[in-house]
Amino acid sequence: MKKNYRSLFRSLLKAYSQDNFENYVNQLLSKDDIDKKCLSNVISSLCGIEIDFTKDFMDDLKKAISNYSPDQKIVNKVKFCKAECEDSNHKTLCQKSCPFDAIFINKSTHNAYIDESKCTDCGFCIEACPSGGILDKVEFIPLIDILKSNTPVIAAVAPAISGQFGSANINQLRSAFKKIGFSDMIEVAFFADMLTLKEAAEFDSHVKNEKDLMITSCCCPMWVGMLKRVYSDLVKYVSPSISPMIAAGRVLKKLNSNCKVVFVGPCIAKKAEAKDKDIKGAIDFVLTFSELKDIFDTFNINPETLEEDISSEYASKGGRLYARTGGVSIAISEAIEKLFPQKYKLLKIEHADGIKGCKEMLSKAQNGDINANFIEGMGCIGGCVGGPKALVSKELGKEKVDEFANNSSIKVAIDSTCMAEILGKIGVESIDDFKNRSKATKLFEREF
Repeated sequence: MKKNYRSLFRSLLKAYSQDNFENYVNQLLSKDDIDKKCLSNVISSLCGIEIDFTKDFMDDLKKAISNYSPDQKIVNKVKFCKAECEDSNHKTLCQKSCPFDAIFINKSTHNAYIDESKCTDCGFCIEACPSGGILDKVEFIPLIDILKSNTPVIAAVAPAISGQFGSANINQLRSAFKKIGFSDMIEVAFFADMLTLKEAAEFDSHVKNEKDLMITSCCCPMWVGMLKRVYSDLVKYVSPSISPMIAAGRVLKKLNSNCKVVFVGPCIAKKAEAKDKDIKGAIDFVLTFSELKDIFDTFNINPETLEEDISSEYASKGGRLYARTGGVSIAISEAIEKLFPQKYKLLKIEHADGIKGCKEMLSKAQNGDINANFIEGMGCIGGCVGGPKALVSKELGKEKVDEFANNSSIKVAIDSTCMAEILGKIGVESIDDFKNRSKATKLFEREF
């Protein structure tokens, strides 16, 4: 079923790019043997919007695409299901996959439904559902017309992109993005480097001894969701830092207020993070690696065969390691060692991945039973390389990320001349500025 959705997305994309969109959608909905309401739900989601099926569906669809609004829920039920995957404990696969117990069964209809007040749009249920009854919105078709305009559109790619598209290197991927219509492609690892400096400064400010605790909020929206919803009494220990994705959008728009920023990664939850009330506006669209592959395939773009669009080196080993479990801790610990050597002697790290592992670690912290003063968590096993929309196994993903990171000419964020130059442009002249709300912290912080 998921393969059918991907095939349909490619067909919709091709029709839209060839100005045959209306005819193609009408043709799909004219068939007598289909559930028009269900199909219209699927088409809407694959076009990044949400509208009901009516006699004016086509007009409503085109209008919604041209007036795209990011303020919509990401994960939705697109068709009725009878919960036939229920186990002996009356739990369906989607229910068992949900970290926040947001999925219920309607007793009268025996149909699974999502409680929107509890749902974080993490997307775990999409991968778990065997019938394709749950789908996330694909935000590319509303972006097409912007890519054709004079508006600069920048692809900000997650560190986990290494190895996702065969042997294509980062410079060939930049060429591929430009073929689609993007103005440029930038590694989010560079903005992870900025957060590395910010988190090192946070550690220096708030950890006075081995018994103090700092919980890094970097990277993972699932980790943040767990802290806010399940372990709220630990929020006081959470660094207020934004994620590298949000930092990318904020910094790029500070440098050029007219640009649009599109994050590309392996995570459905990032689509929801971009819409969080306290940080929305930094990222305009989010695409997954799986969606990007479908886009490349539709336009016959093979990154492995393209000439390199070469950029100077700007991201560090540490920033690139953010893609996998423990990478954040490595990057920040190395920065603390260079910037605050006395505090480095106090540093005790623990990290976890996967929902179960993260909950076990947070429960230990909650009970005061953790031998660490810096903890990191990632919702997916293996970290971002194990994300639901990664194209390769988490093992291969980690191998390629480590290889790319270890080959970096810049090892620690503080050693980057490019970093110093860009930070200077946004008013950050020293590490102490990361502690100054009138300078860096307002740009790199959020409200929890």
